[in-house]
Order: sequence, then structure tokens, then C-alpha cells
Amino acid sequence: MGLLTQILTFPLAPVRGVGWVADRVKEAAEREYYDPEPVERELASLERALLDGRIDQKTFDEHEDRLLDRLEEIAAYRRGDTAP
Repeated sequence: MGLLTQILTFPLAPVRGVGWVADRVKEAAEREYYDPEPVERELASLERALLDGRIDQKTFDEHEDRLLDRLEEIAAYRRGDTAP
């Protein structure tokens, strides 16, 4: 950007700053949302609950299906198959 352009668009600097911050927040939220580690930890916890007898097989299957679907969604996002 040239000096003249910077001077003329200076009043818009706060708007550009807000846009930049919004982009950084969106990127951080996407990284957190599409992180498979919490889902994998939840799957391990679910399996421990089943083995300890705290939940029955039906409950395990329902929750496991939901978590596996979530992992598929994360994998698809990382491959670029779907848009956030």
C-alpha cells in the first residue's frame, strides 16, 4: 500500500482491526472445534465407564456412534472435504 492510500484509508483502520481480530478468533475457534483429542478422550472415558459397569451397552453404543460421527466430521474437515 502506498503512503497516500494509507493516509486516505486511515479512518477505516479500526474497521480493519476489528476484521483482523474477528478472523483470529474464528481461526482459534475452528482449531478448538476440530481438535480430535477431546473426542478421543471422551471415547476412552466412555469405554472405561462401560467396562466399569457404570453404563450399559445400549448407552455406550449411542454415545459411541455420536462420537465416531464427530471424528468423521473432524477428519473430513482436515482433508478439506467440508467447509466450516
